[in-house]
Amino acid sequence: MSTLEKNDSMPTKGAIRIEDVVKVYDPDGAAVMAVDHCSIDIPAGEICMIVGPSGCGKTTLLNTIAGFHGLTSGHIYLDDEVLCGPGKEKAEPGSDRIVVFQNGALFPWKTNLDNIAFGPMMEGKLSKAEIYDKARRMMVDAGLEGTEDSYPGEVSSGLRRRVEIVRALMNEPKVLLFDEPYRALDSLTKSVMHEALLDIYYKNKVTIFFITHDLEEAIFLGHRLIIMSSRPCKPKKIVEVDIPHPRDYSVLTSPRFREIMNEAKGVVNEEARKAFEAGEKEG
Repeated sequence: MSTLEKNDSMPTKGAIRIEDVVKVYDPDGAAVMAVDHCSIDIPAGEICMIVGPSGCGKTTLLNTIAGFHGLTSGHIYLDDEVLCGPGKEKAEPGSDRIVVFQNGALFPWKTNLDNIAFGPMMEGKLSKAEIYDKARRMMVDAGLEGTEDSYPGEVSSGLRRRVEIVRALMNEPKVLLFDEPYRALDSLTKSVMHEALLDIYYKNKVTIFFITHDLEEAIFLGHRLIIMSSRPCKPKKIVEVDIPHPRDYSVLTSPRFREIMNEAKGVVNEEARKAFEAGEKEG
């Protein structure tokens, strides 16, 4: 059970329930099990960090929530409504679940402002003036003021990541799905982006499902850390990160942070060794 505080500022929507999920790929009859009877409950508004060896099935699980892949068996629910399960093998992709991809997905020929406004413009539920007014306000809140008329290739990788997060939030999703969004960033930029993400989260309180290989990143950002087994993927250990939010980088030197790191590190290393010995490759 999560230690996430429940109060009037926390969302009531965005709870994910992954219930006994199995995913088997069958390339050329090989029947490769990627996810093995995996069950996780993620309360609305939680930052849930997913850590595990490369190729263990973490991204497969994210893709089933997003609606990119189907299930073999089990159920995934969003706010107690079935996203996928028996009779509905694959979830319908929707604006209630937005993916922030590892390699980025901004349109290089559009300005940052136009990129952020793109989703609502396609939906057509608001006027152009309302959309651009909202986009400008959100860019200011995210520290992007002054980059509105720049193109993605004209700003730093860290600012591009921030633009992507704001673009994802423009459609007011219930859930943000992150697949190692900061993997390619240098350590200094990554630390700035961690604090920027938390600042954005404190303003929006959306549920976050975040895959990473970086244990320090996982503990710094998350309310909970789900350590996955080597393939096939299922929870090996759930670690409650009971360090109060809001956080800044001073928590990295706290005794509790070190205790949680030590608690998690042994399990992560054990599963990484298993994956290495089994010859699993990233993919």
